[in-house]
Amino acid sequence: MESPDLTVASSTTDSSVMEALHFHGISQSVCGSSPPALYKYEDYRETADQLLSYTEQRPKIAIICGSGLGGLADLLDNKTVFPYKDIPHFPNSTILGHVSQLVFGELQGKQCVCVQGRFHFYEGYDIAMVTYPVRVFFLLGVETLIITNAAGGLNPNFKVGDIMLIKDHINMPGFAGHSPLCGHNDERFGVRFPCMSDAYDKDLSSLAKETAEEQGCSSFIQQGVYCMLAGPTFETIAECRALQKLGADAVGMSTVLEVVVARHCGLLVFGLSLITNKVVTDYNSQEKANHDEVLETTGMRTQDLLRMVSNLLSKM
Repeated sequence: MESPDLTVASSTTDSSVMEALHFHGISQSVCGSSPPALYKYEDYRETADQLLSYTEQRPKIAIICGSGLGGLADLLDNKTVFPYKDIPHFPNSTILGHVSQLVFGELQGKQCVCVQGRFHFYEGYDIAMVTYPVRVFFLLGVETLIITNAAGGLNPNFKVGDIMLIKDHINMPGFAGHSPLCGHNDERFGVRFPCMSDAYDKDLSSLAKETAEEQGCSSFIQQGVYCMLAGPTFETIAECRALQKLGADAVGMSTVLEVVVARHCGLLVFGLSLITNKVVTDYNSQEKANHDEVLETTGMRTQDLLRMVSNLLSKM
């Protein structure tokens, strides 16, 4: 059920408290010339403690939903819902296909927390905001992160509607010096120089393949390398060709920053991309990538993806 306590508390507190709860909204945060948010351990702790105080759920698994994939949260039983606006230090998602709430509940007997509405660099948020929920999850006691996204297919063998299990990533913002780990390192979260060669857990990927075979979904299951660009523009033809040469199989505007923070915190990570469109690599092509196509494809494959994630949890 939804959490009435937070809603009631919000409506009965004085304006100064409400301002404290909402001051991280996008209109007041990092747009324009405002300085980036510098969160301290105590900020993450405050968020985690408040969430824990309003729910009996103690999740071990966190799920971050990509564009159009928020239905994953609808699978949860015994739900407690927290709108972002009522969570200290949380911004709001501004993208079509993303709801702005955390959902606690149970799936296949596992206690989970689900992000309905992730944050993106291109929305005007700094990287600390984009990755803020992941460190909160760590403090909640989460041990495994399942992360999904909608992506463009770079691999010519991929088809629209394929589901790609992410085996590795290319962090383009990181190449440009934009890392969520820049600045002071708090050892309470992780080491100064975390390893990323094992970013995506092989055992979880094997379980996912096994699950796909049992569901009869093997025909549209792929495995490959995900590349993150900052967005919000879709890629040029030259960029797509360059990314193919770098070894990327799919491209999108999310996921990698959260994965970096999750691995820094020692969380196991399983990631998958729903291939919602084929990138344009031919100058004579009349095709154009667009967000409506992304949402249309997620609607086509949503049920398969939901069953896959649900059955994967039953094996974990």
